[in-house]
Parts: sequence; C-alpha cells; structure tokens
Amino acid sequence: MKKVLKSIAILLLAVIILLLLAFDTRLKCVSYHLDSKKLSGEVKLALITDLHSCLYGENQSDLIAAIDSFGPDAVLFGGDIFDDVYVNENSQILIDNLAQKYQLYYVSGNHEWWSKRAYEYFAYLNHAGVTVLRGDSSSLNLNGDHIVISGIDDLDCRKYDSSYPDSEQQLKQIADAHESSDYHILLAHRPENIRQYLTYDFDLVLSGHAHGGQGRIPFILNGLYAPNQGFFPEFAGGLYDFGDQKFIVSRGLSKENTKLPRIFNRPELVFLTLGSE
Repeated sequence: MKKVLKSIAILLLAVIILLLLAFDTRLKCVSYHLDSKKLSGEVKLALITDLHSCLYGENQSDLIAAIDSFGPDAVLFGGDIFDDVYVNENSQILIDNLAQKYQLYYVSGNHEWWSKRAYEYFAYLNHAGVTVLRGDSSSLNLNGDHIVISGIDDLDCRKYDSSYPDSEQQLKQIADAHESSDYHILLAHRPENIRQYLTYDFDLVLSGHAHGGQGRIPFILNGLYAPNQGFFPEFAGGLYDFGDQKFIVSRGLSKENTKLPRIFNRPELVFLTLGSE
C-alpha cells in the first residue's frame, strides 16, 4: 500500500511540475548573435513585439530592468505594442521610460489598426521621440558602422487608410533609398510574408505576430497555431536562416490578454548582438 501511495504522490508531483512548466508566463530573454562582413564593431538591439499592453512588474519594472541590463544601442518595436480592446497605459509607461534612455523605432501591428486609433498612437509616439517607420528608413551610426533600420505598416493599414501605400509599395520605397553596403534591417510585423521581404536585399528581417504558435511541444513542435498561418505555422518563433539573409520571429510578450493560454511558450524579449565576421 505504501508503495502505491508513494507512486501516486510521485505521479501527482510530476503532473504539477509539468503544468507549472506548461503555463509558465515569466519573462524570458532570448539572445541571438549574428555576424556580418558589413560591420566592423558590435551593435546591440532589443526587440519588443506583441506586448498588447500587458504588465511586467510594477510600472513595467521587469521589462525595463531586463533591457537596461542588456544595454542596447536601440530598441525596436515590432507591432501590436498597443491593443484594440484593453487600456494601453502599460504600453505608454514602457515607452515613456525607454524613450529617456534609448533610440526607439516602431512599426504598426494589426491591433493598432483594429483599434481605429493608429494615427493617435503615431502622434503620441512621435511626441515621445520614437521613430515611426511607415515605408521609410532611419540610420543608426555607431562606431563607424552604418545600420539602416526600415519598417513597413501591417497589412491591415489599407483596410483603414486606403490612401496610404500598401506593403509592396512601401518595400519598394525602402529599397530605392539605401546603399547595398549598409547593414539593412527590416521591421515587419507579419512573418508569413517573409518570402516577399526576401526579394529585397535586407540583411535581417524582424517580425512578431505569431505569438510563438500559442502552444508548443519543446523539441517536437515549434508552434501549434498562429494568426494568418493556421495550424503548425512555419514561422512561429526563432531564427530562420536564408543564407546571407536572416529572419527572426519573436514569440512576443502578450500573456494575460490572450484568448488562449500560452503552453510551453513563455513570453520573450529578444536581444540581438550584431558583430563583424
């Protein structure tokens, strides 16, 4: 009898541990190091996507502390920083704090457009000192290296402002305005359009939107379901190598605002270190 009870206790403990791991939503910092012949020194970037105004510690202290610890040269916002349903105070707290310390770059996500407040957010971001990228580029000059950061609007931009250039037109505008010798980064919210992005000579493409496939099975299934990709998405999260072009999809930071829980899929903050070969 004691052996049976002991076995049951061990089984229950294993189930509890498994559930705790499965539904763990603690912040995870994921680091990537990429080398390029176009760079002579080191450049550090932080990527934030799909925050959906979720909270990470009082006044976003957990997110801010993690970013400060890394010490990036710039912080990139890859869309869905604001939400279309929930109050966006948490997003503004984060942006107002980071804007005092870092150069910030932003592209829209679908939820900013769904809120019908996208232009209100753009005005706020511009006032806060954030560079809003909408089919254009900005230069980051560090230690003799010239990094071009470009960005395009989310596809749903056209549903709410049909007068603005679509994503293909925005990509062409970007391509016509930079030198091939520059290290060129594209911020584009949606990962499912990566093959369209790859027709241009970006060195690095950064996306979000997939929420890590929402659920995953470590070492077996990278993602269960992602918006606009469906079940078993090809680009749920991680680094994808396309030869000279690299593609990183963040699993994003949305947690309490998701309709379905994240399973074995901790919210992540992405750190990039770009160096010379």
